[in-house]
Amino acid sequence: MPASLNAIRTTHPHLQKAFSSLPDGEAHLGRIEELDRYWEQLSHPVPDVVREGSSMPPDAAFSATYDIIYAGGTLGMLHAAVMAVRHGRRVLVFDRNTPGRSTRDWNISRQELCRLADTGVFSKEELDSVIVRKYKTGWVEFHKEDGSQKRLYMQNVLDCAVDADRLLGLAMEKVKAVKGCEVLSETSFVRCFRFSDHVVVETAGQKGKAAWFRAEVLVDVMGILSPIAMQLNQGRPQTHVCPTVGTIASGFLGADFETGEILASTGPAETSPGRGRQLIWEGFPAKGDEYITYLFFYDEVASPNDKSLLGLFDTYFKRLGEYKIMGPDFRVHRPVYGIIPAYFHDGFSRTREIADDRIILLGDAASLASPLTFCGFGSMVRNLESLTAGLEAALKAGSLGKKELEKVSAYEPNVASMANLMKYMCYDSTTDEPNFVNDLMNEVMVALDDLPEHYREAMFRDEMKIEELAVVMLKVAWRYPGVLKATWDKLGVEGSVGFLKNISGWAFSRMKQPWW
Repeated sequence: MPASLNAIRTTHPHLQKAFSSLPDGEAHLGRIEELDRYWEQLSHPVPDVVREGSSMPPDAAFSATYDIIYAGGTLGMLHAAVMAVRHGRRVLVFDRNTPGRSTRDWNISRQELCRLADTGVFSKEELDSVIVRKYKTGWVEFHKEDGSQKRLYMQNVLDCAVDADRLLGLAMEKVKAVKGCEVLSETSFVRCFRFSDHVVVETAGQKGKAAWFRAEVLVDVMGILSPIAMQLNQGRPQTHVCPTVGTIASGFLGADFETGEILASTGPAETSPGRGRQLIWEGFPAKGDEYITYLFFYDEVASPNDKSLLGLFDTYFKRLGEYKIMGPDFRVHRPVYGIIPAYFHDGFSRTREIADDRIILLGDAASLASPLTFCGFGSMVRNLESLTAGLEAALKAGSLGKKELEKVSAYEPNVASMANLMKYMCYDSTTDEPNFVNDLMNEVMVALDDLPEHYREAMFRDEMKIEELAVVMLKVAWRYPGVLKATWDKLGVEGSVGFLKNISGWAFSRMKQPWW
Protein backbone atom coordinates (compact mmCIF):
# COMPACT_ATOMS: atom_id res chain seq x y z
CA MET A 1 0.00 0.00 0.00
CA PRO A 2 1.59 3.32 -1.06
CA ALA A 3 2.13 5.94 1.62
CA SER A 4 0.10 9.13 1.60
CA LEU A 5 1.65 12.58 1.55
CA ASN A 6 0.54 13.08 5.16
CA ALA A 7 2.52 9.99 6.16
CA ILE A 8 5.82 11.57 4.99
CA ARG A 9 5.20 14.96 6.59
CA THR A 10 7.94 14.44 9.20
CA THR A 11 10.33 12.17 7.26
CA HIS A 12 10.35 14.13 3.98
CA PRO A 13 8.88 17.55 4.80
CA HIS A 14 10.19 19.44 1.75
CA LEU A 15 8.85 16.83 -0.67
CA GLN A 16 5.55 16.64 1.19
CA LYS A 17 5.02 20.39 1.02
CA ALA A 18 5.85 20.60 -2.71
CA PHE A 19 3.78 17.60 -3.78
CA SER A 20 0.79 18.71 -1.69
CA SER A 21 0.38 21.65 -4.08
CA LEU A 22 0.03 19.30 -7.07
CA PRO A 23 -3.36 17.89 -8.06
CA ASP A 24 -1.72 14.53 -8.80
CA GLY A 25 0.88 14.65 -6.02
CA GLU A 26 -0.36 11.43 -4.41
CA ALA A 27 -0.16 9.60 -7.74
CA HIS A 28 3.42 10.73 -8.30
CA LEU A 29 4.32 9.69 -4.76
CA GLY A 30 3.01 6.22 -5.58
CA ARG A 31 5.11 6.02 -8.76
CA ILE A 32 8.22 7.13 -6.88
CA GLU A 33 7.67 4.51 -4.20
CA GLU A 34 7.15 1.93 -6.95
CA LEU A 35 10.57 2.78 -8.43
CA ASP A 36 12.19 2.80 -4.99
CA ARG A 37 11.14 -0.82 -4.54
CA TYR A 38 14.09 -1.60 -6.79
CA TRP A 39 16.30 -1.44 -3.68
CA GLU A 40 14.12 -3.98 -1.90
CA GLN A 41 14.21 -6.30 -4.91
CA LEU A 42 18.00 -6.51 -4.72
CA SER A 43 17.74 -8.19 -1.30
CA HIS A 44 14.93 -10.54 -2.30
CA PRO A 45 15.39 -14.04 -3.78
CA VAL A 46 15.99 -14.01 -7.53
CA PRO A 47 12.60 -13.95 -9.31
CA ASP A 48 11.38 -17.04 -11.10
CA VAL A 49 9.39 -15.47 -13.92
CA VAL A 50 10.96 -17.09 -16.98
CA ARG A 51 9.74 -20.68 -17.03
CA GLU A 52 9.62 -23.65 -19.35
CA GLY A 53 6.36 -24.26 -21.20
CA SER A 54 5.76 -27.52 -19.37
CA SER A 55 5.02 -25.57 -16.17
CA MET A 56 2.23 -23.47 -17.71
CA PRO A 57 -1.18 -24.07 -16.08
CA PRO A 58 -3.11 -26.59 -18.19
CA ASP A 59 -6.27 -24.47 -18.05
CA ALA A 60 -4.56 -21.32 -19.39
CA ALA A 61 -6.53 -20.00 -22.37
CA PHE A 62 -4.99 -17.58 -24.87
CA SER A 63 -6.71 -14.21 -25.12
CA ALA A 64 -4.94 -13.44 -28.42
CA THR A 65 -1.90 -14.31 -30.54
CA TYR A 66 0.69 -11.82 -31.82
CA ASP A 67 4.07 -11.78 -33.53
CA ILE A 68 5.65 -9.67 -30.77
CA ILE A 69 4.62 -8.81 -27.23
CA TYR A 70 6.11 -5.75 -25.52
CA ALA A 71 6.09 -5.73 -21.72
CA GLY A 72 6.39 -1.99 -21.05
CA GLY A 73 4.96 0.94 -22.96
CA THR A 74 7.47 3.78 -22.73
CA LEU A 75 10.62 3.47 -24.88
CA GLY A 76 9.29 0.18 -26.18
CA MET A 77 6.50 2.07 -27.95
CA LEU A 78 9.03 3.52 -30.41
CA HIS A 79 10.30 0.04 -31.27
CA ALA A 80 6.77 -1.35 -31.50
CA ALA A 81 5.72 1.41 -33.91
CA VAL A 82 8.49 0.51 -36.35
CA MET A 83 7.82 -3.23 -36.13
CA ALA A 84 4.08 -2.69 -36.68
CA VAL A 85 4.13 0.00 -39.36
CA ARG A 86 7.29 -0.73 -41.32
CA HIS A 87 7.46 -4.50 -40.95
CA GLY A 88 3.76 -5.29 -40.66
CA ARG A 89 4.08 -7.20 -37.43
CA ARG A 90 1.12 -7.79 -35.13
CA VAL A 91 2.19 -6.43 -31.78
CA LEU A 92 0.77 -6.18 -28.29
CA VAL A 93 2.07 -3.45 -25.99
CA PHE A 94 1.02 -3.49 -22.34
CA ASP A 95 2.08 -1.42 -19.35
CA ARG A 96 1.45 -1.61 -15.62
CA ASN A 97 0.55 2.08 -15.70
CA THR A 98 -0.47 4.21 -18.73
CA PRO A 99 1.24 3.31 -22.02
CA GLY A 100 2.86 6.15 -23.93
CA ARG A 101 3.61 8.18 -20.79
CA SER A 102 7.01 8.91 -19.24
CA THR A 103 8.03 10.07 -15.77
CA ARG A 104 10.73 12.21 -17.42
CA ASP A 105 11.11 14.53 -20.39
CA TRP A 106 14.02 14.18 -22.79
CA ASN A 107 16.73 16.32 -24.35
CA ILE A 108 18.56 15.48 -27.56
CA SER A 109 19.97 17.27 -30.60
CA ARG A 110 17.70 17.66 -33.63
CA GLN A 111 20.15 15.75 -35.81
CA GLU A 112 19.95 12.78 -33.44
CA LEU A 113 16.17 12.99 -33.07
CA CYS A 114 15.77 12.95 -36.84
CA ARG A 115 17.29 9.48 -36.93
CA LEU A 116 13.75 8.36 -36.13
CA ALA A 117 12.78 9.60 -39.59
CA ASP A 118 15.23 7.11 -41.09
CA THR A 119 12.87 4.32 -40.04
CA GLY A 120 10.24 5.64 -42.47
CA VAL A 121 7.65 5.63 -39.67
CA PHE A 122 8.05 9.18 -38.34
CA SER A 123 8.19 12.23 -40.59
CA LYS A 124 10.53 15.13 -39.90
CA GLU A 125 7.46 17.34 -39.52
CA GLU A 126 6.15 15.06 -36.77
CA LEU A 127 9.52 15.06 -35.05
CA ASP A 128 9.78 18.83 -35.22
CA SER A 129 6.35 19.03 -33.59
CA VAL A 130 7.60 17.27 -30.43
CA ILE A 131 10.50 19.73 -29.96
CA VAL A 132 9.17 22.29 -27.49
CA ARG A 133 12.34 24.40 -27.24
CA LYS A 134 15.73 24.62 -28.92
CA TYR A 135 18.42 26.53 -27.06
CA LYS A 136 21.44 28.17 -28.66
CA THR A 137 24.32 26.84 -26.58
CA GLY A 138 25.04 24.69 -23.57
CA TRP A 139 27.70 24.49 -20.88
CA VAL A 140 29.24 22.21 -18.26
CA GLU A 141 30.78 23.51 -15.04
CA PHE A 142 32.07 21.95 -11.81
CA HIS A 143 32.46 23.85 -8.55
CA LYS A 144 35.83 25.15 -7.35
CA GLU A 145 36.14 26.73 -3.92
CA ASP A 146 38.23 29.62 -5.27
CA GLY A 147 35.90 30.32 -8.18
CA SER A 148 38.44 29.26 -10.82
CA GLN A 149 36.23 26.61 -12.45
CA LYS A 150 36.15 26.28 -16.23
CA ARG A 151 32.75 26.79 -17.83
CA LEU A 152 32.93 24.71 -21.00
CA TYR A 153 30.55 25.79 -23.76
CA MET A 154 29.38 23.45 -26.52
CA GLN A 155 26.93 23.36 -29.41
CA ASN A 156 24.47 20.69 -30.60
CA VAL A 157 24.49 18.72 -27.35
CA LEU A 158 21.08 17.96 -25.80
CA ASP A 159 19.91 21.28 -27.22
CA CYS A 160 16.33 20.27 -28.05
CA ALA A 161 13.75 19.77 -25.31
CA VAL A 162 11.39 16.98 -26.38
CA ASP A 163 7.84 16.49 -25.16
CA ALA A 164 8.25 12.83 -24.31
CA ASP A 165 4.54 12.11 -23.93
CA ARG A 166 3.73 13.69 -27.30
CA LEU A 167 6.40 11.62 -29.06
CA LEU A 168 5.26 8.43 -27.37
CA GLY A 169 1.66 9.34 -28.10
CA LEU A 170 2.48 9.61 -31.81
CA ALA A 171 4.14 6.20 -31.70
CA MET A 172 1.19 4.67 -29.83
CA GLU A 173 -1.34 5.97 -32.35
CA LYS A 174 0.74 4.45 -35.15
CA VAL A 175 0.71 1.09 -33.37
CA LYS A 176 -3.04 1.18 -32.74
CA ALA A 177 -3.73 2.10 -36.38
CA VAL A 178 -2.24 -1.18 -37.63
CA LYS A 179 -4.78 -3.99 -37.91
CA GLY A 180 -4.18 -6.76 -35.40
CA CYS A 181 -2.18 -4.59 -32.96
CA GLU A 182 -3.30 -3.68 -29.45
CA VAL A 183 -2.22 -1.48 -26.53
CA LEU A 184 -3.29 -2.32 -22.96
CA SER A 185 -3.03 -0.12 -19.87
CA GLU A 186 -2.91 -1.09 -16.19
CA THR A 187 -1.73 -4.56 -17.17
CA SER A 188 1.20 -6.09 -15.30
CA PHE A 189 3.67 -8.75 -16.36
CA VAL A 190 3.45 -11.83 -14.13
CA ARG A 191 5.61 -14.46 -15.82
CA CYS A 192 6.30 -16.06 -19.20
CA PHE A 193 6.52 -19.63 -20.48
CA ARG A 194 8.93 -20.61 -23.25
CA PHE A 195 8.09 -23.24 -25.83
CA SER A 196 10.17 -24.37 -28.79
CA ASP A 197 8.10 -22.39 -31.30
CA HIS A 198 6.47 -19.62 -29.21
CA VAL A 199 6.31 -17.83 -25.87
CA VAL A 200 3.29 -17.32 -23.64
CA VAL A 201 3.04 -14.23 -21.43
CA GLU A 202 0.86 -14.23 -18.33
CA THR A 203 -0.47 -10.84 -17.26
CA ALA A 204 -2.65 -9.44 -14.49
CA GLY A 205 -5.23 -6.72 -15.09
CA GLN A 206 -6.22 -3.89 -12.78
CA LYS A 207 -8.32 -6.18 -10.58
CA GLY A 208 -5.80 -9.00 -10.71
CA LYS A 209 -7.57 -10.94 -13.44
CA ALA A 210 -5.12 -13.25 -15.22
CA ALA A 211 -4.76 -13.35 -19.00
CA TRP A 212 -2.41 -15.25 -21.31
CA PHE A 213 -1.08 -14.05 -24.65
CA ARG A 214 0.94 -15.98 -27.23
CA ALA A 215 3.69 -14.61 -29.49
CA GLU A 216 6.84 -15.57 -31.34
CA VAL A 217 8.99 -13.33 -29.14
CA LEU A 218 8.69 -11.26 -25.95
CA VAL A 219 10.41 -7.86 -25.79
CA ASP A 220 11.14 -6.82 -22.20
CA VAL A 221 11.08 -3.01 -21.90
CA MET A 222 10.05 -2.92 -18.23
CA GLY A 223 12.93 -0.66 -17.26
CA ILE A 224 15.04 -0.93 -14.15
CA LEU A 225 12.30 -2.87 -12.33
CA SER A 226 12.31 -5.70 -14.88
CA PRO A 227 12.01 -9.04 -13.07
CA ILE A 228 13.25 -10.78 -16.23
CA ALA A 229 16.50 -8.77 -16.13
CA MET A 230 16.76 -9.56 -12.44
CA GLN A 231 16.44 -13.30 -13.11
CA LEU A 232 18.74 -13.48 -16.13
CA ASN A 233 21.46 -11.58 -14.25
CA GLN A 234 21.20 -13.56 -11.00
CA GLY A 235 19.66 -10.73 -9.01
CA ARG A 236 22.31 -8.13 -9.95
CA PRO A 237 21.12 -6.51 -13.19
CA GLN A 238 23.07 -3.25 -12.64
CA THR A 239 26.46 -2.35 -11.16
CA HIS A 240 25.92 1.42 -10.94
CA VAL A 241 22.98 3.79 -10.90
CA CYS A 242 22.16 7.46 -11.29
CA PRO A 243 19.10 8.36 -9.18
CA THR A 244 17.54 11.45 -10.79
CA VAL A 245 14.77 13.80 -9.67
CA GLY A 246 13.53 17.20 -10.78
CA THR A 247 10.61 19.31 -11.92
CA ILE A 248 9.14 21.12 -14.86
CA ALA A 249 8.38 24.50 -13.30
CA SER A 250 7.92 28.18 -14.05
CA GLY A 251 8.69 31.33 -12.12
CA PHE A 252 12.48 31.14 -11.85
CA LEU A 253 14.13 34.55 -11.75
CA GLY A 254 16.96 35.11 -14.21
CA ALA A 255 16.60 31.75 -15.96
CA ASP A 256 18.43 31.77 -19.31
CA PHE A 257 16.10 30.32 -21.93
CA GLU A 258 18.78 30.41 -24.63
CA THR A 259 21.24 28.15 -22.77
CA GLY A 260 21.25 24.58 -21.50
CA GLU A 261 23.12 23.77 -18.31
CA ILE A 262 24.19 20.24 -19.15
CA LEU A 263 26.09 19.47 -15.93
CA ALA A 264 26.53 21.90 -13.03
CA SER A 265 27.72 21.36 -9.47
CA THR A 266 27.30 24.11 -6.88
CA GLY A 267 29.39 22.77 -4.02
CA PRO A 268 31.58 19.94 -2.70
CA ALA A 269 30.25 16.48 -1.98
CA GLU A 270 27.92 15.66 0.86
CA THR A 271 30.13 13.65 3.21
CA SER A 272 27.49 11.87 5.25
CA PRO A 273 25.71 9.56 5.73
CA GLY A 274 27.10 6.45 4.07
CA ARG A 275 30.07 7.18 1.80
CA GLY A 276 28.77 10.55 0.65
CA ARG A 277 27.64 11.74 -2.77
CA GLN A 278 28.47 14.48 -5.25
CA LEU A 279 25.23 16.16 -6.21
CA ILE A 280 24.98 17.52 -9.76
CA TRP A 281 22.33 19.76 -11.31
CA GLU A 282 20.98 20.10 -14.84
CA GLY A 283 18.86 22.93 -16.19
CA PHE A 284 17.07 23.06 -19.55
CA PRO A 285 14.59 25.58 -20.99
CA ALA A 286 11.29 23.96 -21.99
CA LYS A 287 8.10 25.20 -23.63
CA GLY A 288 6.87 28.73 -22.95
CA ASP A 289 8.06 29.95 -19.56
CA GLU A 290 8.69 26.42 -18.25
CA TYR A 291 12.14 25.33 -17.14
CA ILE A 292 13.35 21.82 -16.28
CA THR A 293 15.79 21.25 -13.42
CA TYR A 294 17.26 17.92 -12.37
CA LEU A 295 19.33 16.84 -9.36
CA PHE A 296 21.24 13.56 -9.47
CA PHE A 297 24.36 11.68 -8.42
CA TYR A 298 26.32 8.62 -9.53
CA ASP A 299 26.84 5.66 -7.24
CA GLU A 300 27.58 1.96 -6.98
CA VAL A 301 24.52 -0.21 -6.50
CA ALA A 302 26.24 -1.86 -3.52
CA SER A 303 27.18 1.37 -1.70
CA PRO A 304 25.62 2.11 1.73
CA ASN A 305 24.30 5.50 0.57
CA ASP A 306 20.63 6.37 0.58
CA LYS A 307 19.83 6.16 -3.12
CA SER A 308 16.06 6.43 -2.78
CA LEU A 309 14.22 8.85 -5.05
CA LEU A 310 12.09 9.81 -2.06
CA GLY A 311 15.14 11.00 -0.12
CA LEU A 312 16.71 12.69 -3.14
CA PHE A 313 13.49 14.55 -3.91
CA ASP A 314 13.42 15.93 -0.38
CA THR A 315 17.01 17.13 -0.89
CA TYR A 316 16.03 18.63 -4.26
CA PHE A 317 13.30 20.83 -2.81
CA LYS A 318 15.47 21.71 0.19
CA ARG A 319 18.43 22.82 -1.93
CA LEU A 320 16.84 24.05 -5.18
CA GLY A 321 17.41 27.63 -4.03
CA GLU A 322 21.19 27.02 -4.12
CA TYR A 323 20.90 26.45 -7.88
CA LYS A 324 18.09 28.71 -9.09
CA ILE A 325 16.24 31.71 -7.70
CA MET A 326 12.54 30.96 -7.20
CA GLY A 327 10.42 34.09 -7.69
CA PRO A 328 7.04 34.88 -6.15
CA ASP A 329 5.26 33.19 -9.08
CA PHE A 330 7.29 29.97 -8.85
CA ARG A 331 5.11 26.95 -9.57
CA VAL A 332 5.82 23.27 -10.13
CA HIS A 333 3.90 21.89 -13.11
CA ARG A 334 5.11 18.30 -12.97
CA PRO A 335 7.79 16.28 -11.18
CA VAL A 336 10.23 14.24 -13.28
CA TYR A 337 12.21 11.29 -11.92
CA GLY A 338 13.82 7.95 -12.56
CA ILE A 339 16.71 5.63 -11.72
CA ILE A 340 19.13 5.63 -14.64
CA PRO A 341 20.87 2.22 -14.82
CA ALA A 342 24.47 1.43 -15.70
CA TYR A 343 26.48 -1.75 -16.03
CA PHE A 344 30.23 -2.31 -16.01
CA HIS A 345 31.11 -4.96 -18.62
CA ASP A 346 34.16 -6.80 -17.32
CA GLY A 347 35.25 -8.10 -20.70
CA PHE A 348 36.17 -7.31 -24.31
CA SER A 349 32.49 -6.97 -25.24
CA ARG A 350 29.08 -7.10 -23.61
CA THR A 351 29.00 -9.27 -20.48
CA ARG A 352 25.49 -8.51 -19.22
CA GLU A 353 22.67 -10.90 -20.08
CA ILE A 354 20.15 -9.26 -22.40
CA ALA A 355 18.34 -12.21 -23.99
CA ASP A 356 17.08 -15.73 -23.56
CA ASP A 357 15.26 -18.10 -25.88
CA ARG A 358 12.39 -16.06 -27.39
CA ILE A 359 13.04 -13.14 -25.00
CA ILE A 360 14.98 -9.95 -25.70
CA LEU A 361 15.63 -7.00 -23.37
CA LEU A 362 15.71 -3.41 -24.65
CA GLY A 363 15.99 0.06 -23.10
CA ASP A 364 16.73 0.35 -19.39
CA ALA A 365 15.87 -3.33 -18.94
CA ALA A 366 19.00 -4.06 -21.01
CA SER A 367 21.05 -1.34 -19.22
CA LEU A 368 23.43 -0.80 -22.15
CA ALA A 369 23.26 3.01 -22.37
CA SER A 370 25.73 5.46 -20.85
CA PRO A 371 24.42 7.19 -17.72
CA LEU A 372 26.61 10.27 -18.28
CA THR A 373 24.44 12.37 -20.61
CA PHE A 374 22.88 10.33 -23.42
CA CYS A 375 20.99 7.74 -21.34
CA GLY A 376 18.23 5.36 -22.47
CA PHE A 377 16.26 7.61 -24.81
CA GLY A 378 19.33 8.67 -26.77
CA SER A 379 20.49 5.06 -27.01
CA MET A 380 17.10 3.89 -28.29
CA VAL A 381 16.95 6.66 -30.91
CA ARG A 382 20.51 6.00 -32.07
CA ASN A 383 20.02 2.24 -32.33
CA LEU A 384 16.36 1.96 -33.32
CA GLU A 385 17.09 1.22 -36.97
CA SER A 386 19.45 -1.66 -36.16
CA LEU A 387 17.33 -2.99 -33.28
CA THR A 388 14.22 -3.23 -35.45
CA ALA A 389 16.01 -4.54 -38.54
CA GLY A 390 17.79 -7.14 -36.43
CA LEU A 391 14.61 -8.40 -34.79
CA GLU A 392 12.80 -8.54 -38.12
CA ALA A 393 15.64 -10.59 -39.59
CA ALA A 394 15.52 -12.97 -36.63
CA LEU A 395 11.74 -13.36 -36.98
CA LYS A 396 11.96 -14.05 -40.71
CA ALA A 397 14.70 -16.64 -40.20
CA GLY A 398 13.01 -18.21 -37.20
CA SER A 399 16.27 -17.61 -35.32
CA LEU A 400 14.85 -16.66 -31.95
CA GLY A 401 17.19 -18.51 -29.60
CA LYS A 402 19.30 -16.78 -26.98
CA LYS A 403 22.46 -16.66 -29.11
CA GLU A 404 20.68 -15.07 -32.06
CA LEU A 405 18.63 -12.55 -30.05
CA GLU A 406 21.52 -11.29 -27.96
CA LYS A 407 23.09 -10.08 -31.22
CA VAL A 408 20.14 -7.68 -31.59
CA SER A 409 21.68 -5.29 -29.13
CA ALA A 410 22.22 -1.59 -28.41
CA TYR A 411 25.66 -2.39 -26.98
CA GLU A 412 28.25 0.09 -28.25
CA PRO A 413 31.91 -0.54 -27.35
CA ASN A 414 32.72 3.16 -27.21
CA VAL A 415 29.80 3.81 -24.85
CA ALA A 416 30.80 0.89 -22.61
CA SER A 417 34.35 2.24 -22.40
CA MET A 418 33.26 5.83 -21.77
CA ALA A 419 30.87 4.68 -19.05
CA ASN A 420 33.95 3.85 -16.96
CA LEU A 421 34.30 7.61 -16.42
CA MET A 422 31.19 7.38 -14.26
CA LYS A 423 33.22 5.53 -11.63
CA TYR A 424 35.34 8.63 -11.11
CA MET A 425 32.15 10.56 -10.36
CA CYS A 426 31.06 8.16 -7.61
CA TYR A 427 32.22 10.03 -4.52
CA ASP A 428 33.66 7.98 -1.63
CA SER A 429 34.51 9.80 1.61
CA THR A 430 36.93 7.02 2.61
CA THR A 431 39.31 7.88 -0.25
CA ASP A 432 38.25 11.24 -1.70
CA GLU A 433 38.62 14.83 -0.61
CA PRO A 434 35.22 16.62 -0.51
CA ASN A 435 35.85 18.45 -3.79
CA PHE A 436 37.52 15.51 -5.56
CA VAL A 437 34.87 14.93 -8.24
CA ASN A 438 34.67 18.64 -9.01
CA ASP A 439 38.45 19.05 -9.16
CA LEU A 440 38.91 16.08 -11.48
CA MET A 441 36.03 17.00 -13.80
CA ASN A 442 37.22 20.60 -13.91
CA GLU A 443 40.57 19.35 -15.26
CA VAL A 444 38.69 17.35 -17.89
CA MET A 445 36.85 20.54 -18.89
CA VAL A 446 40.15 22.45 -19.11
CA ALA A 447 41.65 19.70 -21.26
CA LEU A 448 38.63 19.72 -23.59
CA ASP A 449 38.78 23.51 -23.80
CA ASP A 450 42.34 23.23 -25.16
CA LEU A 451 41.20 20.87 -27.92
CA PRO A 452 39.09 21.45 -31.06
CA GLU A 453 35.38 21.79 -30.31
CA HIS A 454 34.42 18.45 -31.80
CA TYR A 455 36.16 16.71 -28.88
CA ARG A 456 33.73 18.13 -26.31
CA GLU A 457 30.73 17.53 -28.53
CA ALA A 458 31.77 13.93 -29.15
CA MET A 459 32.33 13.26 -25.44
CA PHE A 460 28.93 14.56 -24.40
CA ARG A 461 27.15 12.81 -27.27
CA ASP A 462 28.86 9.46 -26.62
CA GLU A 463 30.49 9.61 -30.07
CA MET A 464 34.15 9.85 -29.08
CA LYS A 465 36.71 7.85 -31.04
CA ILE A 466 39.30 5.77 -29.23
CA GLU A 467 42.20 7.99 -30.30
CA GLU A 468 40.30 11.09 -29.12
CA LEU A 469 39.72 9.55 -25.69
CA ALA A 470 43.45 8.77 -25.47
CA VAL A 471 44.31 12.41 -26.18
CA VAL A 472 41.94 13.66 -23.48
CA MET A 473 43.18 11.12 -20.90
CA LEU A 474 46.82 12.05 -21.50
CA LYS A 475 46.10 15.76 -21.21
CA VAL A 476 44.22 15.24 -17.94
CA ALA A 477 46.98 13.04 -16.49
CA TRP A 478 49.59 15.65 -17.44
CA ARG A 479 47.67 18.46 -15.76
CA TYR A 480 46.32 16.48 -12.82
CA PRO A 481 48.67 13.65 -11.72
CA GLY A 482 46.27 12.85 -8.89
CA VAL A 483 44.13 11.05 -11.43
CA LEU A 484 46.57 8.11 -11.21
CA LYS A 485 45.83 7.59 -7.51
CA ALA A 486 42.14 8.13 -8.24
CA THR A 487 42.28 5.38 -10.86
CA TRP A 488 43.65 2.99 -8.25
CA ASP A 489 41.02 4.06 -5.70
CA LYS A 490 38.12 3.91 -8.14
CA LEU A 491 39.03 0.97 -10.35
CA GLY A 492 41.61 -1.12 -8.49
CA VAL A 493 43.39 -3.95 -10.27
CA GLU A 494 40.24 -5.76 -11.38
CA GLY A 495 38.50 -2.61 -12.60
CA SER A 496 41.62 -1.34 -14.39
CA VAL A 497 42.01 -4.66 -16.22
CA GLY A 498 38.32 -4.51 -17.08
CA PHE A 499 38.73 -1.00 -18.48
CA LEU A 500 41.64 -2.19 -20.65
CA LYS A 501 39.45 -5.04 -21.89
CA ASN A 502 36.74 -2.53 -22.81
CA ILE A 503 39.26 -0.38 -24.69
CA SER A 504 40.65 -3.40 -26.54
CA GLY A 505 37.16 -4.54 -27.48
CA TRP A 506 36.42 -1.03 -28.73
CA ALA A 507 39.56 -1.04 -30.88
CA PHE A 508 38.66 -4.33 -32.57
CA SER A 509 34.92 -3.64 -32.85
CA ARG A 510 35.34 -1.64 -36.06
CA MET A 511 36.04 -4.89 -37.90
CA LYS A 512 32.67 -6.43 -36.98
CA GLN A 513 29.50 -6.24 -39.07
CA PRO A 514 25.87 -6.95 -38.03
CA TRP A 515 25.03 -10.62 -38.54
CA TRP A 516 21.85 -9.76 -40.45
